[in-house]
Amino acid sequence: MPHHGNEEEHSSSKDQQHHRDSHENERGDNEPQKPIIRDNRKVDPETGAARHPEREGHADKAGKTAETEGDALSQAEDILNSVEVPAEESVAQGVGAAEAEELKNDLRRLQAEYVNYRKRVERDRAVAGEMAVIGVLNSLLPVLDDVDAARQHGDLADGPFAAIAAKLENALKTYGLVRIDETGVEFDPTIHEALIQQPGEDVEIDTVSQVLRSGYKSGERVLRAAQVIVAVPA
Repeated sequence: MPHHGNEEEHSSSKDQQHHRDSHENERGDNEPQKPIIRDNRKVDPETGAARHPEREGHADKAGKTAETEGDALSQAEDILNSVEVPAEESVAQGVGAAEAEELKNDLRRLQAEYVNYRKRVERDRAVAGEMAVIGVLNSLLPVLDDVDAARQHGDLADGPFAAIAAKLENALKTYGLVRIDETGVEFDPTIHEALIQQPGEDVEIDTVSQVLRSGYKSGERVLRAAQVIVAVPA
């Protein structure tokens, strides 16, 4: 049978191929390839906790997003608190003068809105605190009525209860509580409640002649009108 090419070249190539195969087999026998094991279990065998790798990935992304938003808010606050950049410098950075002026106007409007919002919040907070104090004072008015009744009957002339009553009244004064119990003053329907009217001597206007129950006010707010007897001109 005829041969194409040199027999020595064929035999040499066969020997080289056989040598490589033998070397790979020996290396494979000596160093076996280790299998790759991936733990896809949803429950940790040691701790028993559930695994949520996808959720953890989303949580990391959400945390990074929150940090980015916080940085953006901080940057916006720094812009509002920083000194205004002249229009010439903005033009030098490639921004038109009209656009720079519009951006500065937007920042001024945003800053004005923030200032108004802060004032409104502070005002609402002050009103809420005032209403809380008024609520406490209103709840203590019956106690003050009992103190007045005990003082009129002579039960608080002296002793520890008299000192306690005085401390209570002084403490309430620090919160703006003012007693309405004056006599001989002009009748004022905004702070007085007339229960009895009787002719009075030497009076030209309606005058408070006697206070039956004291009234109270806190600042300009009347908590309770005083119940009085009014002397009217004859």
